Amino acid sequence: MSQSQATGPADLVLTGGPVHTVDPARVRATAVAVHGGRITAVGHDEVHALVGPRTEVVDLAGKLLLPGFQDAHVHPQGAGLELGLCHLADSVDPTEYLRRIRTYADEHPDAEWITGGGWSLESFPGGAPTAATLDAIVPDRPVFLPNRDHHGAWVNTRALERAGIDARTPDPADGRIERDADGRPTGMLQEGAVHLVGRLVPEPTPEEQLTALLRAQAVLHAHGVTAWQDAIVGAYATMTDPAPAYRTALDRGLLTARVTGALWWDRERGAEQIPELVARRAELSGGRFRAGTVKIMQDGIAENRTAAMLDPYLTGCGCASDGSGLSFVEPGELRKYVTELDALGFQVHFHALGDRAVREALDAVEAARTANGHRDTRHHLAHLQVVHPDDVRRFRALGATANLQMLWAAHEPQMDELTLPFLGPERGARQYPFGDLLRAGATLAAGSDWPVSSPDPLQALHVAVNRVSPDAPDGTPEFLPGQRLDLGTALAAYTAGSAYVNHLDALTGSITVGRAADLVVLDRDPFTGPPEGIAATRVLQTFVEGERVHAAPDA
Repeated sequence: MSQSQATGPADLVLTGGPVHTVDPARVRATAVAVHGGRITAVGHDEVHALVGPRTEVVDLAGKLLLPGFQDAHVHPQGAGLELGLCHLADSVDPTEYLRRIRTYADEHPDAEWITGGGWSLESFPGGAPTAATLDAIVPDRPVFLPNRDHHGAWVNTRALERAGIDARTPDPADGRIERDADGRPTGMLQEGAVHLVGRLVPEPTPEEQLTALLRAQAVLHAHGVTAWQDAIVGAYATMTDPAPAYRTALDRGLLTARVTGALWWDRERGAEQIPELVARRAELSGGRFRAGTVKIMQDGIAENRTAAMLDPYLTGCGCASDGSGLSFVEPGELRKYVTELDALGFQVHFHALGDRAVREALDAVEAARTANGHRDTRHHLAHLQVVHPDDVRRFRALGATANLQMLWAAHEPQMDELTLPFLGPERGARQYPFGDLLRAGATLAAGSDWPVSSPDPLQALHVAVNRVSPDAPDGTPEFLPGQRLDLGTALAAYTAGSAYVNHLDALTGSITVGRAADLVVLDRDPFTGPPEGIAATRVLQTFVEGERVHAAPDA
């Protein structure tokens, strides 16, 4: 028997292949009918009775149909801008970086600044390239190149001079200027220090921002993503506020995805900004865009030792250092802010990478729950690189969702050379504890953090299941294999779990009668093949409310 609420012929019927519904009441089917943008039937051959003279019939030909992926942590406009500038993100070769930078500068002689970015920390000793290297190829114009994770930037001497940065310039409270033995800046800026130069870079025009957003939307649709949470809606360091571009896209009927905007919390200010966030929520929310979330970045990243840790980082010799990272918001104040935001109905989206930041974020959620009761605010913590065992069980107790960046849970140079030696074996074994969180009953969601890493959910699912990168050399060991997820669980996190975080679970996240027909067709069924082949799976077609928003050439 089918699930059905159909009263007439369907607009669209997809049939002839497996359907993975992410609906525990009916995990598998072979046919789906759509009318008016909603799913009207899920079943098998009986659904064919809904085919009328004007019905579009998609023959799946044995290929898998899924609910659309949802990215719970992504930066589309920034990614789209980088794709149109000096784009370095698809290489780890420093010689290739320099070739591209020189070529871009030669091809844009009128550009006041050379910018773009996406380079990888692993490409340079200590993750810190130098201004001198850039000076050799672009001596006459300032160069500003954020790295892939946007927690640091590579600049040349001309950029340092424009910003007035020299040996006498103090480090900002939330960042660090890398220096040589004599205290002179070397050309690498960390965290808040990025803004010292980044604020001088001319902003893209409104049309350039819109073009970047639409470029990114096309990329995400091509990877089967039908909804996302934009993790920074506001101006931050190297990122331009995407809100105007979203507004324009909505007004012009160009936004085909469903978007939750996480309004940026300015960590240099306090509770006085909350009324502004309330006003911005009302101003921006409408149509397929809603802005009911506030993003608080509580710490940095482990590779540059700014992720907030409970214990000090180790030095190169394995000894305790004098640094344990940065808590960008004082923990006592964080608890007050989150309590007030929760009372106003805001969801809080935390960047929490180190175990101290995770604890501080959970403490803030606990303070809000104690003061306000359990409201349906669905707070979530993104990244979760190191989680203390005592805090794993708190996710379920507090109703805090674990927002996983699955692709990062693997051995690669950034992990093996820039992270593990400075964490030590005990903390190193607590990284990306997906399995522990699942077993403790936490709700799991998933996101890419693109342009920090690939926007392809299938690459991320591959790592969640295998704990090995898709492009890892043969013989690469699994990264903490006890933390792996099965494919069904990982896929549910990237669909129903993220729909829950985005407050879209009553509308999307599974192939169920009455839900929106946000769907993706894959070129194979990865459940039937070896797990080592998950990453080879490709997206053929993507639908939002039954409208095709992507079709591969061979679909």
